[in-house]
Amino acid sequence: MIYLELFLTFLQIGAVSFGGGYGMISLIREKVLMHGWLTEEELLNMIAVSEATPGPIAVNMATFVGSTQGGILGSFLATLGVVLPSFIIILIIAALIRNFLKYKGVQMFLGGIRPCVVGLILATAITMLMSTLFAFKNIDSTPIPDIKGLIIFAVIALTAVISKKIRKKPTSPILLILISAGLGMALYSI
Repeated sequence: MIYLELFLTFLQIGAVSFGGGYGMISLIREKVLMHGWLTEEELLNMIAVSEATPGPIAVNMATFVGSTQGGILGSFLATLGVVLPSFIIILIIAALIRNFLKYKGVQMFLGGIRPCVVGLILATAITMLMSTLFAFKNIDSTPIPDIKGLIIFAVIALTAVISKKIRKKPTSPILLILISAGLGMALYSI
């Protein structure tokens, strides 16, 4: 039954993922593609939409995948599955342990998890970059540059760098998303 499968899959993702939504993207990608719920292209589009909409990216992704597979109930169960482990863990920590981070074992655990989270985020970013800008699906495929995507990427990167140099503060991510959306509509309609 798809509803139970959605709930259990996203419960597993929520239970073993560290590092927030970005750390979950690689595991969500693996599970969604393994189940055949979305294609690689649909997944990349969903990640873009999840990033551009309010709320945590992992929750948005779970809601979207659940919706595509099981409608409103599917989106509810996938979302519940992905947030339930964190909710329970934080509830237990808040109820039982004060100053949780002062314990050496907790510090060592988190110290070991941080490099893994960075690696997962970096691997996901590289995978998305190669897939989006070079149509790179797997190790056997030949990279084919997407000129329009590369132009958008370059404009966004230059805008962020120039804005930081001139204004001495980072550009609003919302502004960058709006610029890239506008460029995408203009370039891909040609």
